[in-house]
Amino acid sequence: MSVVVVHTLTFMIVRRLLGLVRLGPSPDAKDVEIAVLRHQLMVLQRQVARPRYLPTDRLVLAMLSRLLPRARWPIFLVTPATLMRWHRDLVRRRWTYPPTGRSDRRSVRPEVVELVLRLAQENPRWGYLRIVGECRKLEIRISATSVRTILRRHHLGPAPRRGGPTWTEFLRTQAIGTLACDFLTVETIGLTRLYVLFFLELDRRRVHLAGITAHPTGAWVTQAARNLLMDLDLHAHRFRFLIRDRDAKFTGPFDAVFAAAGVEIVKIPPQAPRANVFAERWVRTVRTECLDWILIWNHRQLHRVLTAYLAHYNTARPHRGIHLDIPAPAPTPIAAGLGPAGRIERLDVLGGLIHEYRRAA
Repeated sequence: MSVVVVHTLTFMIVRRLLGLVRLGPSPDAKDVEIAVLRHQLMVLQRQVARPRYLPTDRLVLAMLSRLLPRARWPIFLVTPATLMRWHRDLVRRRWTYPPTGRSDRRSVRPEVVELVLRLAQENPRWGYLRIVGECRKLEIRISATSVRTILRRHHLGPAPRRGGPTWTEFLRTQAIGTLACDFLTVETIGLTRLYVLFFLELDRRRVHLAGITAHPTGAWVTQAARNLLMDLDLHAHRFRFLIRDRDAKFTGPFDAVFAAAGVEIVKIPPQAPRANVFAERWVRTVRTECLDWILIWNHRQLHRVLTAYLAHYNTARPHRGIHLDIPAPAPTPIAAGLGPAGRIERLDVLGGLIHEYRRAA
């Protein structure tokens, strides 16, 4: 406890005791307020090493200093070092002259400022020169000093001081090059259970139908894996991991097929379907949007239904997990001159169970 606190508390206690025995005046509201202000000032002095004064604050303090004896001046937060700094500021302002001629500097266009902020926010590891180089590639001339000024003006620091990726961005980056597979079961009208093997690309949510059978064996699953890699062809090298459960149908030869293609098998823990959450989420989606509304007769009808649904899911359905983008949008030409009021036409999928919309050609 500091000396000022001890003196303040002693003063208040003595005055309170004298007031109780009627030997002196009791502390009034003004005395208590002064004591509170002094203590708050002491707390601020401990927390703020260098207070900031406006010109009006300096004027008020200078006028009040004339009303206090010099012995009471220590109550001010101004130190001799502060006075020297104020003097240096006055000298600097005295010898700083406004420009007399017309400046050649041109303000940066608002669209360039917006682009610089976008590049800095979307690429937190980019420094000033990297942003300048990217702008130059886009045929936009801007200096590193201007980029630094723009970022400082919008409270964005240099690359090492900016925030890193969010958890969503981090997990999406890790999902690149990862496949997930699982089985979907469908009951036909004759109560025959059909097994659907599918593979899901985690980064774009694109789904591949590997096969449908009523009797899934290890040999059938292995052949379905070979067919998938043949369909992927040159794109198979993009995948590094395959997430699967511990189903007995996934045998050693199944893992060997992917290992030969450079894909590492990742097995989820036993009885933990949430560890393969992307595959489980797609099973729920295909049921609620398609299979729960159709009676399946046989293997051929199920294959036809799932093929039509996957064409809609992969090429036309926006997905919330990829910012309402489409997993594999079809390369359809954009009609020129339509504008926002162009005619929109509807396409029926699976007899009108699902609707797609596009601009009319």
